[in-house]
Amino acid sequence: MSFGKMFVLSRSVRLGKCLAASPVLRLASPLLAQRCLSTSVRSLAYAKDLFLGKVNKNEVFPYPEIGNEELEEINQFVPPVEKFFSEDVDSKKIDEEAHIPPETLDGLKALGLFGIQIPEEYGGLGLSNTMYARLGEITSLDAAIAVTLAAHQAIGLKGILMAGTEEQKAKYLPRLASGEHIAAFCLTEPGSGSDAASIQTRAKLMEDGKHFLLNGSKIWISNGGWADIMTVFARTEVLDKDGQKKDKITAFIVEKAFGGVTSGKPEDKLGIRGSNTCEVTFEDTKVPIENVIGEVGGGFKIAMNILNSGRFSMGSASAGMIKKLIEMTAEYAGTRKQFNKKLADFGMIQEKFAIMAQNVFVMESMAYLTAGMMDRPGVPDCSVEAAMVKVFSSEGGWVCVSEALQVLGGVGYTKNYPFERYLRDCRILQIFEGTNEILRMYIALTGMQYAGKVLTGKIKEMKKGNVGVVFEMLGNKLKGSLGRTADFGLTGKDGVVHPSLTESTKMLEQNVALFGSTVESLLYRYGKTIVDEQLVLKRVADTLINLYAMTAVLSRASRSITIGLRNHDHEVLLANTFCKEAYFKNNYWMTQLQKNSPENNDANIKKIAQLVLEKRAYTCSHPLDRTY
Repeated sequence: MSFGKMFVLSRSVRLGKCLAASPVLRLASPLLAQRCLSTSVRSLAYAKDLFLGKVNKNEVFPYPEIGNEELEEINQFVPPVEKFFSEDVDSKKIDEEAHIPPETLDGLKALGLFGIQIPEEYGGLGLSNTMYARLGEITSLDAAIAVTLAAHQAIGLKGILMAGTEEQKAKYLPRLASGEHIAAFCLTEPGSGSDAASIQTRAKLMEDGKHFLLNGSKIWISNGGWADIMTVFARTEVLDKDGQKKDKITAFIVEKAFGGVTSGKPEDKLGIRGSNTCEVTFEDTKVPIENVIGEVGGGFKIAMNILNSGRFSMGSASAGMIKKLIEMTAEYAGTRKQFNKKLADFGMIQEKFAIMAQNVFVMESMAYLTAGMMDRPGVPDCSVEAAMVKVFSSEGGWVCVSEALQVLGGVGYTKNYPFERYLRDCRILQIFEGTNEILRMYIALTGMQYAGKVLTGKIKEMKKGNVGVVFEMLGNKLKGSLGRTADFGLTGKDGVVHPSLTESTKMLEQNVALFGSTVESLLYRYGKTIVDEQLVLKRVADTLINLYAMTAVLSRASRSITIGLRNHDHEVLLANTFCKEAYFKNNYWMTQLQKNSPENNDANIKKIAQLVLEKRAYTCSHPLDRTY
């Protein structure tokens, strides 16, 4: 019996399931049964409330903890996985041969790693988001394996798990959990990358009313050449509530065995070379109507929910990778000598290790705070928080890998050592699961929309003569004009932050108050046209990411020092250092967002870019040119 199966059998606690239902659209055929979508969402408002200049402290303090039984389970499960990756995974060979050996895949299956979050009743481990994040620290030590596992369960089979019928789950999940079948997520097309709503793959209901005929191509599909089961998104014709025919995206479970499914040659990639990435083509593939996931026409929402739910784990995965990198790089810096001194004794080398340690601390803090929020009862909406974790961790990981390679110098640049592989593998993180540019837009616009609705509601109440709302709005304006220090009750007698973090907490509170007033002024200034102001939205998103990161490190460090964790004083040092840096960055970005700010250079940036793009080239004369 595999370790994974033994682990399932030995569990004494079943983690909660979070699925519910609601109808969306109707297909133009009475033969299709109504399906259900997951909608039992418990509203979480921490990130969104920051747009109103509020700190919803009960959502993030105290820092999440797992129960004793879950801690025992993870301590039981982690060592065998660490041992496997340490002894049985040859990452250099996987990278060079651009292939994960069958025996390595078999080992992953035996450990149950293809079914980490699939419920026990379907043969999976049924682990929580927190435990998934913890295992992600280990699996990230080989990027190709990490991508293969994530493509399989974080997105490939997630649609079945989140919105599938009981029949679909019973039919597909057991073999997906064991790894007998591998899953893929098929959304991206040659003409639609970040613009997922523009896909052209089409599924047409056949005359028998029992099958769809699927035609189209998908590109950049992870596991595309290996997958037995694919979640495929295609356009379908539906009737809206007014009886009008419209094209809507629908999600389908497609088996390779259905026929008409072909996989192209694997892409020769810069990094994550051992993972399988290829084009997948569907030609007159017959898909039974019972393989629709959720509702016909409800596929776009499903696709977004799938992508939104998995991004948080990039924080722990990036942290796991950088921790290993720190160990290897610190060993080199502690033994390599130049000018009769160890590299570790030079200030600029020390700065690089401080940058790496700080980034790991923030990544971890954000990832496990978000995972803990997602593990609460119901189906909490943490999509904005998860997106922020992804952006911060992918960019922080890139910085850390670059800094580590710089410490190694020429050694790091050769293929004899793993550092250049880490660099190549890390670059994809800013691109897949939503580019960081798209995610910044999502983060900013989601919060701006939320704030806009709340402010509009208050203005309506004021017009109706609601005195309470009038005094609230006037009071907030008066506080801002008088420059009063913001106080959200995070410190002091009934505070939730440890006294050693008071100064950093005050910085967070001041930033949040200014952020709320900045958002309000932007909404008044731009109105609905804010959606076109990408450079403005970028600063809004970056400020929010820092505010969430500050919150995460303050919450985590407070817990650590309160319960007396080992090296808690170092956590406090890291938290205070990061918060001070983030505070001044936030202030500068928000200054740039003020109307007619001399610090804002956006107009010049746009002019420079417009000329370059218009000419399709760098336009300046060469410095050696002359007019005489």
